[in-house]
Amino acid sequence: MAKILPFRAIRPENDKVHLVASRSVDGYNPAELKEKLAGNPFSFLHVINPDFHDGEKTKPGSKERLVKIKKRFKSFVKENVFMRDPSPAYYIYRQVKAENVYVGIIGCTSIDDYMNGVIKIHEQTLTSREEKLKDYLEVCEFNAEPVLFCYPNNKLIDDITASTITKRPDYDFTTTDRVRHSLWVVGDKKSVRAIAAEFASIPAVYIADGHHRSASSALFGKVKRSTRKNVSGKEAFNYYLGVFFPETQLKIFDYNRLVKDLGGLSDSAFIELVKKSFKVKPVKESDYKPGRKHELSMYLGGSWYSLEAKEGTYNSEDPVGSLDAAILTEHILSPILGVHDLKTDKRIAFVPGIKGSKELKLQVDSGKAKAAFGLYPVSMEQLKWIADTNNIMPPKSTWVEPKMRSGLVIFSLEDENIE
Repeated sequence: MAKILPFRAIRPENDKVHLVASRSVDGYNPAELKEKLAGNPFSFLHVINPDFHDGEKTKPGSKERLVKIKKRFKSFVKENVFMRDPSPAYYIYRQVKAENVYVGIIGCTSIDDYMNGVIKIHEQTLTSREEKLKDYLEVCEFNAEPVLFCYPNNKLIDDITASTITKRPDYDFTTTDRVRHSLWVVGDKKSVRAIAAEFASIPAVYIADGHHRSASSALFGKVKRSTRKNVSGKEAFNYYLGVFFPETQLKIFDYNRLVKDLGGLSDSAFIELVKKSFKVKPVKESDYKPGRKHELSMYLGGSWYSLEAKEGTYNSEDPVGSLDAAILTEHILSPILGVHDLKTDKRIAFVPGIKGSKELKLQVDSGKAKAAFGLYPVSMEQLKWIADTNNIMPPKSTWVEPKMRSGLVIFSLEDENIE
């Protein structure tokens, strides 16, 4: 059963939260990052990029950089950019983005649940990245960006959430990308006990986004345990930060593919090879997306095509093989184009479906790619089927919303005990 606990968050002072919370650093190009750092002294980006503050360059991921990150974070706390809640609480988070509304609960989850399979995974992790993030945790000792989880809808939790968000939020701000963020602190003992008990009745939760952060937290916890004679299980290093959304509150977008060339084939020759496994139909629309599972879209030579997988090209009883991403690789990318490893091949690129099919067309029309393939979004049922059967999705199969801001709610790993 899932162990999801309240904790004493470190979080921005109310008058600064809109200035502190930032997108993940990977979400900014160098020019944007420099502008954000120069124009906003309170941005959490200053913690993650401490070199900007003193002008002394350090290597990303180095011990020197990590020490500076921790020092900069401590200075934010000392300067009252951050505050510390006096008692353990859960944090209800709501994000409104365009027509989508997402409501979830921020809490801490157990590394034991990750290791014993209560936390379900659907993605492989890279050992090198696990080690890098583990080193970050060892030196910096805080989680600033929660792992995104989903769980089966629970009526009592839904009722507590619905009642809470009718009240005035502790945070309520809109960022420049027109996304509204609201946060409620749930610290009363009755609600805290009820939420913890209901989560404890849930047999499994699923990672939607954050497999490497989960794996590195488990690795960090195991290292810390190995250095102690006695471990109670209550120590902060046994837990990591998560935001938990009911299944109906998450939205899974497609994750699409670009290829840089056709491996020497002409457009017509390539299409003829594709026809062996797909029913190929030209589409007149200027902007096209697949309308159902096992239909792909293709943009090539200034035109859109519908590609419908023929019977016998996939096994509907295979949770991985029946994914459209796997069908594309199995019948086009690998045998026709020679793209066998999506993680390492430089001829393949990925575009999150949240950018729309217009982005695929733009990339091809600009000459940055030769062809684009759009996929129908993976369903929650497919994601759970793969996780429940201990299978792994192909790389870049899902883009899950919402994406949370870094520095909004922080979990300290320096605490002796969480409970």
